[in-house]
Amino acid sequence: MSAPRFTTLGCRLNAYETEAMKDLAGQAGLENAVVVNTCAVTAEAVRKARQEIRRLRRENPQARLIVTGCAAQTEPETFDAMPEVDAVIGNTEKMQPHTWAGLAADFIGETEKVQVDDIMSVTETAGHLIDGFGTRSRAYVQVQNGCDHRCTFCIIPFGRGNSRSVPAGVVVDQIKRLVQAGYNEVVLTGVDLTSWGADLPAQPRLGDLVMRILRLVPDLPRLRISSIDSIEVDENLMQAIATEPRLMPHLHLSLQHGDNLILKRMKRRHSRDDAIAFAETARRLRPEMTFGADIIAGFPTETESAFENSLKLVEECHLTWLHVFPYSARSGTPAARMPPVDGRVIKERAARLRAAGAARVAAHLETQQGCSHKVLMENPRMGRTEQFTEVDFTDDRPEGQIVTATVIGRTDTALIAA
Repeated sequence: MSAPRFTTLGCRLNAYETEAMKDLAGQAGLENAVVVNTCAVTAEAVRKARQEIRRLRRENPQARLIVTGCAAQTEPETFDAMPEVDAVIGNTEKMQPHTWAGLAADFIGETEKVQVDDIMSVTETAGHLIDGFGTRSRAYVQVQNGCDHRCTFCIIPFGRGNSRSVPAGVVVDQIKRLVQAGYNEVVLTGVDLTSWGADLPAQPRLGDLVMRILRLVPDLPRLRISSIDSIEVDENLMQAIATEPRLMPHLHLSLQHGDNLILKRMKRRHSRDDAIAFAETARRLRPEMTFGADIIAGFPTETESAFENSLKLVEECHLTWLHVFPYSARSGTPAARMPPVDGRVIKERAARLRAAGAARVAAHLETQQGCSHKVLMENPRMGRTEQFTEVDFTDDRPEGQIVTATVIGRTDTALIAA
């Protein structure tokens, strides 16, 4: 018998939870199993999940195949109907030790094939204490799960449930453990990170958590926050951006579009002017700040002029690291009932956005020539600056350490340093 094999699809939070599941499965003694942690963000993501499941079944004909994650939560019937699948586990169930104990004990078919409860009834998020993952340099800490907003294109609240927060004390204790274990950078993650604290006593904000971490974990060299909703950023977070050098000057913004009418149809809470004003303020407080952003191409009813507003936003917000999503209708969402854009047009617009992003990356890399940076090494020949720019080295450096390096050149996507 062999240890279970895990495959992760989708977001960084899924990757974090896969690590927690590995621990739970190991403690339960699960063997000879394949676990697929799925994503439901688009119809294409679900299609890829089904494709991956069929592939894994062909490669592992004797193993038990377990499907979990957001797609399993939102449409368990899809995976229940697949002959390749032996068990379907919901997002709440996948984090419970007794689920894995039951799976480990059941190789004679007595456990229910589908274990997916109502995610909207969940009121707590456990702080899954894992020792980091991915590399020995950077650890991810889940501080929030779920979402209270109902964007018209998004199925994720029905996969993750309503927003709930990990208490600050639990977060600080975990980060202290990670620093003691040698991690030089911690990234705070969540589904709707800027909603952290709304369900906790006294309703603290994300900025309060950031300030508390930096104050109570003085030995943490670098703190990074993942995707945020700029309209929900609080005063303390802006203060941290302005005054805390250990908070990294890189923010990933959940913008989604640059046209006001499309933003309303998406049921977003910000306007294009809000996005531009936030970016301007953040860069004034922290001139070296870089931005990533999520932008959807080809949302239903998107005209050429509306799309052009997204293209303009790339320049107006000084966006550097773009995540471009060609729109695909997600069954069960309001946007799926709106007049669609032709698929060929969606593909072409996504390509134009990616080209704009590549031009912004090139411009950013060019400004860094000759500069000195503190680089966190992810492997002996590659690390990242505080702005999350990739740096390639011509010789080996100690993995997991922060080194000072001077930029001597660049490729299309990375800096070269000596």
